[in-house]
Amino acid sequence: MTFSDDLYDRFHELHTDAAKAIDGLPPEALDWVPGPETNAIAVLVVHFTGAEGYWIGVAIDEPPERVRDEEFLVRGWTIEQLRQRLQQAGDYTQAGLARLSLADMESMHTSPRNGRQFSAIWAVTHALEHTALHVGHIQLTRQMWEQTTDKHR
Repeated sequence: MTFSDDLYDRFHELHTDAAKAIDGLPPEALDWVPGPETNAIAVLVVHFTGAEGYWIGVAIDEPPERVRDEEFLVRGWTIEQLRQRLQQAGDYTQAGLARLSLADMESMHTSPRNGRQFSAIWAVTHALEHTALHVGHIQLTRQMWEQTTDKHR
């Protein structure tokens, strides 16, 4: 197993955790916002997959087109659409990581969003950290949804 396989394994595990967290939820749960300054599960999935693709793309000098603000406006996505988004993100991440050697991880890259310089390893680890953070948010949001709806049954 190569280092890129190990890295991808961590992303894949997080994507699997996100898929488990959305399984069986009714459509209204995917758009439910637990409170001010929080995001719905669908928004979190769309956002973290967009960010992950962006940062993996920075690491390989091919960041995909992304309108970050639109990720926070999604509504009405189905579980199947979110699962497809997770699969596409996983495929992109796996392919991107496979292109990186250990030596490539020290290479410097420029973010097209703000012109800042980042090493490939910084971009990849930031993507992993960001994905993990939002998967945790998804899991907590599901728990809050279940607690809220259990009270009303």
